[in-house]
Amino acid sequence: MTEPRQTGADVRSLTDTLIAHAQSAGGQLTSAQLARTVESAEVTPAQAKKILRALSEAGVTVVVDGSASTAPRRRVAAARSTTPASRATTAKTTKKAATPTSKAAPTGAEAPAPAPRKATARKAAGAAADGAKATPAKKATRATKATVAAATGPAKATTKTAKATKGEAAGEVNAEELAAEIEDVVVDEPAELTRAAETDAANSATDTDFEWDDEESEALKQARRDAELTASADSVRAYLKQIGKVPLLNAEQEVELAKRIEAGLYATEQLRAADEGDEKFNRDMQRDMMWISRDGERAKNHLLEANLRLVVSLAKRYTGRGMAFLDLIQEGNLGLIRAVEKFDYTKGYKFSTYATWWIRQAITRAMADQARTIRIPVHMVEQVNRMVRTRRELSVALGREPTVAEVARALDIPEIQVIELISYDREPVSLDQTVGEDGESPLGDFVAAVDPTARTEDTASCGELRQEMRGVLATLSQREQAVIRLRFGLDDGRQRTLDEVGREFGLSRERIRQIEKGTLHKLRAPERAQRLEAYAC
Repeated sequence: MTEPRQTGADVRSLTDTLIAHAQSAGGQLTSAQLARTVESAEVTPAQAKKILRALSEAGVTVVVDGSASTAPRRRVAAARSTTPASRATTAKTTKKAATPTSKAAPTGAEAPAPAPRKATARKAAGAAADGAKATPAKKATRATKATVAAATGPAKATTKTAKATKGEAAGEVNAEELAAEIEDVVVDEPAELTRAAETDAANSATDTDFEWDDEESEALKQARRDAELTASADSVRAYLKQIGKVPLLNAEQEVELAKRIEAGLYATEQLRAADEGDEKFNRDMQRDMMWISRDGERAKNHLLEANLRLVVSLAKRYTGRGMAFLDLIQEGNLGLIRAVEKFDYTKGYKFSTYATWWIRQAITRAMADQARTIRIPVHMVEQVNRMVRTRRELSVALGREPTVAEVARALDIPEIQVIELISYDREPVSLDQTVGEDGESPLGDFVAAVDPTARTEDTASCGELRQEMRGVLATLSQREQAVIRLRFGLDDGRQRTLDEVGREFGLSRERIRQIEKGTLHKLRAPERAQRLEAYAC
């Protein structure tokens, strides 16, 4: 088929041309053909969405893999036609699910228990509530039983809404569509609630938490786009399709699930205390406590499954940084589990607002631990990010690349430490990587040896000497280390004069001489000198 070559952005004529070509091809267009046509016509993203919507209304099938379909079944309803089904936001779900809870039928694992078990569970919770946590647990248990039907009702209404929308579009939701629309999962909330949730999550964080530098260069953005193109792999497509089957939750449903989780945790704690202590529950009480504990687990799984799309939405922002997309999702899911365990529904903000911080923390921590070929400690990764961010800001302010001294002054750290951080920011390159126009020569053939005449044992001994020297210098103060390194050129081989070192520290020439003399006296101490005597010539 000859592709229509448009030069303007006439949406209507371009749409008519595409529909005509699709009808001549049995009502189908391949995604590659559609992409080439839209690109050649130089249309805007908004106009492209209109074209896709018009193709959907005209019954045109867009075949994603480019292969001809043997059956007249639509694989992808063009772009936005089924968007409302995947965009079941809180506001829409609440409106469509505002039906009497008495009409909601129990479904699956969320079905309420029979009436006799309700009474027994209340009795069990009341008897177990004689401790310090009696009142909250009793309320949570009562809420657990009374509100299961109410939570099921809106969820069912949401499912019906999604099915109705699918019926109108006469198509099915594809995994690519779900991945494209997954960003809409996060519901905007007032700024004060968002700040409160982030503060609450940060306050409960451990000492090992850190901040990742979210600013990206153009190369990283391009890498992100390239990585997102691989999201159509079978495993990713299957995962997105599976998580898309679980309807989203509104604020009321999240609160009810959180109450059931709280009741389940309390029942589990009571069972554990009874097993370890002398007082035992009777048979009925034991059975009811176990039922409440299992119900809490079901509620926890429900809350997790309904928010898996939030993890995908956040993980997409970190693609192209050294970890596979599915690995990022897996690490984000661990953060989601942590958020479910620590969520406090009494604070008033939505679960997605609170969970976002924990998901990002889990992803960035995993990237710091796993993304690099040579692992760098987490605290050092944070320092590297600060250094990179400072260099970028100085480049903008000065209009040129900043020097090491300027970066050191901005960070208030020694120059030696800046040089060390810059070396950590480099990515390793394989010596087997081919270079040149022919692409047949490995990079290792062009790397010169430091000393071609040096023996292997001498090179190894020199490396051990450097390691021992670093260990000895580590016993000195930061200023003493820097003075010795600069005076003797231990890092770059260039020895500085007393005046040069004095300018670096803002001290006089005589003061630098005194520091050097005192430091050398410390290095001659037996506990330090013995470590270096074996390397003396």
